[in-house]
Amino acid sequence: QVQLVESGGGLVQPGGSLRLSCTVPRYTLDYYTIGWFRQTPGKEREGVSYISSRDGNTYYVDSVKGRFTISRDNAKNTVYLQMNRLEPEDTALYYCAALRVPALIVGFVDYWGQGTQVTVSS
Repeated sequence: QVQLVESGGGLVQPGGSLRLSCTVPRYTLDYYTIGWFRQTPGKEREGVSYISSRDGNTYYVDSVKGRFTISRDNAKNTVYLQMNRLEPEDTALYYCAALRVPALIVGFVDYWGQGTQVTVSS
């Protein structure tokens, strides 16, 4: 079983920033595309962003483009999601995921992290 360990969630005011971290085994970082998903109660889990293992290409859903940045530190086996200009609509449980292919589809996820809560509220 592959372990993905997330950290960095918390409570922040609208307009504020948070950085989420996802630490994974090295072979996972080399082989899988690492993505971030989020989920709120009563809604389906939705993809937010991913970074490809093969070429480092990144992708963002429209609702976070220009505000979120995904990056990878190979020396630390860690993928980051820098979230700026946060909005109340960004409130959710955020999950790190190991994707078989570079596409934000739940069915393509082989491994999930445990989730970290992000709450944007004044």
